[in-house]
Amino acid sequence: MRRYLHTILLGAALMAPLGLRADDHPKRYYDRDHKDYHEWNDREQQSYQRYRDEKHIGNHEWQRAPKPEQRDYWKWRHEHPDGDRH
Repeated sequence: MRRYLHTILLGAALMAPLGLRADDHPKRYYDRDHKDYHEWNDREQQSYQRYRDEKHIGNHEWQRAPKPEQRDYWKWRHEHPDGDRH
């Protein structure tokens, strides 16, 4: 019994770093009005900050923004490209 417990604990310890790394990949969001995907990365975060500054919107995370604001952001983003493929 003890042998199985050690094996399970060792397996869990070896798999833990894999679980932590799973969040390293940027998230992708679908823009239904333009029918394309956008990868949320540092560049997109900077663009979102510029959008909020222009529109005088308070500081909050993208995920917490209301859906109409998210849709307006994608519209704004297509009007303000920065040369990247999003």
